[in-house]
Amino acid sequence: MTTSTGGRSGTRDGGAENGERTVFLLAHTGRPAAVRSAELVVQGLLRNGIGVRVLEAEATDLPMPESVRRVPSTSEAVEGCELIVVLGGDGTLLRGAEFARASGVPMLGVNLGRVGFLAEAERDDLDKVVHRVVTRGYEVEERMTLDVLVRTDGSTVHHDWAINEASVEKAARERMLEVVTEVDNRPVSRFGGDGVVCATPTGSTAYAFSAGGPVVWPEVEALLMVPISAHALFARPLVTAPDSVLAVEVQPQTPNGVMWCDGRRSVELPAGARVEVRRGAVPVRLARLHHASFTDRLVAKFALPVAGWRGAPH
Repeated sequence: MTTSTGGRSGTRDGGAENGERTVFLLAHTGRPAAVRSAELVVQGLLRNGIGVRVLEAEATDLPMPESVRRVPSTSEAVEGCELIVVLGGDGTLLRGAEFARASGVPMLGVNLGRVGFLAEAERDDLDKVVHRVVTRGYEVEERMTLDVLVRTDGSTVHHDWAINEASVEKAARERMLEVVTEVDNRPVSRFGGDGVVCATPTGSTAYAFSAGGPVVWPEVEALLMVPISAHALFARPLVTAPDSVLAVEVQPQTPNGVMWCDGRRSVELPAGARVEVRRGAVPVRLARLHHASFTDRLVAKFALPVAGWRGAPH
């Protein structure tokens, strides 16, 4: 994980659009709270001379002034912007991460959902969000991603990526998926179960957490492999080196499986398919407003009981 100041966003032209600072706004248009929040953020940015872009497909659901630029959902949608502001729950934040990775533009998430570990602010912080964007009062943090390959019969048939996890899962509820797991070209264990999650530290609080994996602090560089409901004597969560290569082989006699990346993109895995997961070549850049420790974020997000803590002696 690396950080930099908000004034050096790393965009190709410094975030200018005809000499104007520009922000790309992404919101969950199906939520009235997100639509209202988007209106407030846009009004605040425009008042301070910062241009705003939104997706054409969502513009009709977001009552925006004519000065807001509507753009198609292509790789050029974010080009020239200094920041991506995302308003919504985990699904919307993951959609924003797709734009952030493709463009290299930092993403600032405002959580309007339940947990939102990728978010930096809550719905009550909108005024603060606008102020920090206007003053460039944020830092940029890089988060590790995953590069994912699917091979069948020795040929690569699918490429993908994830910021949270790549999960290999059974496709049929009534049958277990038989797999062999591998780390750095050496087999680890064969078992039947619901599947395997391969995750980043960022994803350790997502699906991997639900599957019983450890919580890993974001600044730790590592990869996780977490079995899902495995029927085996040894099917423990593994934490490996960041340059390790993880693999999950779907056994020939098992029913077809499915691979999901961040729960958003999927591909069918025929019997005999092999999924390889390694550290991603391209990180996702997140804008940070707070210097609070991940420990405090963890306690707040999960409402962990800490009553009785007295702190270290001074």
